[in-house]
Formats: sequence, C-alpha cells, structure tokens
Amino acid sequence: MVMLLSQGVCLLGAVGVGWTLLAPVDARTSVNTVNTVNTVNTVDAIRIDTAKPLMKVFHAGQLVHTYPVALGKPDSATPIGSWRIVNKQRGWGSGFGTRWLGLDVPWGIYGIHGTNRPASIGQFASNGCIRMRNQDVEQLYALIPVGASVTVTGDPLRHLRKLEYGHVGADVQLVQQKLRQAGFYRGPCDGRFGVGTQFSLVYFELSRQLPMDGVVDVDDYRALGLLRP
Repeated sequence: MVMLLSQGVCLLGAVGVGWTLLAPVDARTSVNTVNTVNTVNTVDAIRIDTAKPLMKVFHAGQLVHTYPVALGKPDSATPIGSWRIVNKQRGWGSGFGTRWLGLDVPWGIYGIHGTNRPASIGQFASNGCIRMRNQDVEQLYALIPVGASVTVTGDPLRHLRKLEYGHVGADVQLVQQKLRQAGFYRGPCDGRFGVGTQFSLVYFELSRQLPMDGVVDVDDYRALGLLRP
C-alpha cells in the first residue's frame, strides 16, 4: 500500500469498484453547538456515522459539540470501527492543516486533521481520513487527549466491491472474521488482504465448490453469510 501526501489528500485505503454518489452536507450551514462546549476543559469520545459527514464530540456521555467534516469517498471509505487517538501533532504534513490526531487503524495511517481545502467539508471527498476546518480541529485538539475513543459506524459492505490480494479496509476485516469463524483463518483480523487471507479463502472456496480464484465476489459473500442468498 502506498501513502502519497499531496495537495492535502490522504491517499490511503483500498480501491473499490462500483459506487453511489451520496448527498453532501452543506458546510456553510451552521451546525448546532451545545451550550456546554465552553464550560468543559476536556472531551473523551468522538462518534461519526459514515452515512452523514458530521462529527459528534462527547464529555462524560454528554454531547458537547457537533462539527461538519469531510469523510472518505466510496472507493476510499473512512475506516469503520472502534479506534483510539494514539498521537497528536502540529504541522504533521503539507496539506493536512494545522493539527493531526492519529488513529490506531491497523490497515493504514488514518487520522483527524485540518485541510487546505475547506470547500470539501461536508462532503465525501477524502481518501479515508476525517477532515475538519482548521479552526475546528484546533479547538478539538486542545480538548481531546491521547487515548480518547473514536467510534465510526456504518455498513462496511454498503459499497460492495470484489476483494483481492492487496486490498485493505473494514470489508476485508469482516471477511477475515467470517473465515475465522468458519475455521479457515487463523491470522490477525487486521483488514489487510495478504497471503494468509488469500490462502484461507481458496480453501474456503474449495469447501463450498466455488471457483478457487482467491477473490471475494458476490458468491463468496453469500457463502460467508454476508449477503442474503
């Protein structure tokens, strides 16, 4: 997998096939801010639903702020899962705005960061990272500590794609989990389609009388119980 830092874009994530345009959120529209945002000195949790490019920030279970963000494009989706902030940096790289909050996603380098493309906020425009307006990420950076939780929800199979060697993502992780449950895979469920995943998939295909091509297609998804027959 290649990471290219260019023009404020995180070029990370897997390449998929077939996608649907999603309606963007208008970042020019003000987002309601809970009054308590000015009375807390720290926050401890972030929640994002990938169906809509908004970030909700919590303190002790109470919503204290909502920010418009930019999320990943359908072929480079923002990683779905439960993560932690593992590092905080200023001036992390060219094009990433003024602040960086790194996440512990196992299949690549993803984070929450600013942008030099503020017009992209409210859209599905990134290559997996979570973009914020610079003034917003600076405010969040001051409030949130390393170790805080970041929960990203959504359907990993919303934009169904054929999976093959070299792909990464939450959909790959889901396939690994199903192969493990079926007794064919013993490696880490890290969202990386490597040799171990491919080898296990071929044996699974053999056991289900599917073409032994080591590629997850619609028939494989169905045999794994991830799609209805």
